[in-house]
Amino acid sequence: MLALFRDVGRDLFTRGLVSSHSGNMSIRLGDRLLITRRGCMLGCLTEHDLVETGVIKNDRSTPLASTELAIHRAIYRETAALAIIHAHPPHAIALSLTESEILPRDVEGSRLQTQVPVIGVKRGTRLRELTGEISQALNRYRVMAVQGHGSFAVGQVLDEAYHFTTALEESCRIICLLRALEPSSAQKLSATG
Repeated sequence: MLALFRDVGRDLFTRGLVSSHSGNMSIRLGDRLLITRRGCMLGCLTEHDLVETGVIKNDRSTPLASTELAIHRAIYRETAALAIIHAHPPHAIALSLTESEILPRDVEGSRLQTQVPVIGVKRGTRLRELTGEISQALNRYRVMAVQGHGSFAVGQVLDEAYHFTTALEESCRIICLLRALEPSSAQKLSATG
C-alpha cells in the first residue's frame, strides 16, 4: 500500500500539483480508510504518514489524519468512490477564481468529463463547511474544484483519481494558454479600425 501512495504522492509533487506540505490522499477499505497524515509531505511519504481510521467512527488514530478527513469520510459515505485525491493544481485554482465551472477544451479533458463544477467559497468559509457540497458534486462528477483552494478527484483506485487530477490541470493549463494567445479586444479593434 505504501508504495502506491508514495508513487502517486511523488508524482503529484513533481508535477507541481501540491506544495511541500499540501494535499492529501485516501483509499477506502470496507468500513475503514487509509489516509495521509496531517501535515505530511506527499512527495516523500513514509509508513508513518499513512493513518488508518474509520469511515464513520473515530478511533485513537483519528487525530493524526489529514485535516480534510471529514470531507473524505463524507465522499465515501455519499459516493461509490474507493479512492480520493485532494490537490492544489495551480491552473485549476486560477480558473476557479474566475469561473463557476471549468469546460475542458482539449480532447483528453473533455473525453473524461465535459464540465468540472466549481464550488464557490464565501469570505470566512472554512473548507469543512463545504463538505456536503463537495460530496454531492463528486456523486455526479469524477473531479471538481473548490474556488481558490484546489481539486478533489475520486476513483475506484488511487491511480484513477490521480488521472482525473492531472487531466483537470492539463485542461486548465490549455485553457490558460489559449486565453494568453487570444488577442485582446483592444488589439482586435485597432487591427480592424
